[in-house]
Amino acid sequence: MQRSLHLSLSLSGVAALALANSALLPAVAQEGSADDLGVMEINLKDAINFNWGFQGALQGAGTPNQAGIGGFLPLSVGENSVFFFDALANVNFADRAGESSISNTDVAGTTISTSSRLGYRWLNNDRSWMYGLNAGYDSRPLASGNADTGVSVRDKRTVLFQQIAFNAEAVHESGLGLNAYTNIPVGNTFQRLNSNYNGGALDLYGLDASYYLRPNLKLKAGYYYQDTDCYVTESSSGGQVALEYEASDSLIFGLQASHDDIFETRVSGNVKYRFGTGNATTVEKKTWQTPVIQSLTGSIANRDIKVADGCYMQPGECRNLGQCGCPTFACNLFVCVPFCDDQAC
Repeated sequence: MQRSLHLSLSLSGVAALALANSALLPAVAQEGSADDLGVMEINLKDAINFNWGFQGALQGAGTPNQAGIGGFLPLSVGENSVFFFDALANVNFADRAGESSISNTDVAGTTISTSSRLGYRWLNNDRSWMYGLNAGYDSRPLASGNADTGVSVRDKRTVLFQQIAFNAEAVHESGLGLNAYTNIPVGNTFQRLNSNYNGGALDLYGLDASYYLRPNLKLKAGYYYQDTDCYVTESSSGGQVALEYEASDSLIFGLQASHDDIFETRVSGNVKYRFGTGNATTVEKKTWQTPVIQSLTGSIANRDIKVADGCYMQPGECRNLGQCGCPTFACNLFVCVPFCDDQAC
């Protein structure tokens, strides 16, 4: 965890340095300054409205197939700022048969996860940058299904994972965006899923950068570090890349790929539809759709609770993992099995 803390501080330092040197970044995706585009004349109360809608995603690295409803509620809109509450709830569905999203055990349906954020976003004096901070709480019940490793499992359980999350963001009028985030599991972070496998929520620290290749096409790329006490290799760095296509003002399609040592390569797709994303009747379309103004009500990313299962071992490498809640382990088909109750192998 000391290494995790050092990495988290390093990421925060990178983000802070990027923000501090914001004046040096070029504006290439959006022609003209904020004054040229008419951004300075926008009344944010016209551009920032309550919006809600639906979202869905296919299973990814430690995350489930899901679909649900979410909304953005501006609590207070100032001349150059907004204080807001963002929340969503998703129905989590079963994994594709034989393709575990958490490594070894197929996730079963159906459970409901939640995510909430309280945040503050503001513009600089010439409205060329948007800065934001938000924090919140997420919950994820996980229902255990069959294993896709050929192991027969019993005592399938439904367990609850929780995390607190912190996020810092910045968006430039050129279309360049930066997002630093930290997800920290709380409560019972390591739990028994079935007779053979245990599951743990991952500490996650990351930094993403995004850029509009075209007015309706955004490229995102990022680095993340995830940490768990459940593996021989207790931590893993990874990278992810994503494309977001805005089919309309309200409809967005996404495609994401990631790679790390725990989940290896995973590809996932997502879709989002929102009602009330902008007031085009009172705000000129060209101006309220600039990246800076749009980002004031933009979606918050990286809010899923990532879970991995199994204390995966090579023969002869089983060890005492007392922090996992069981004092004694033995090897069974390369899986570290705790002798905690009568259900253990």
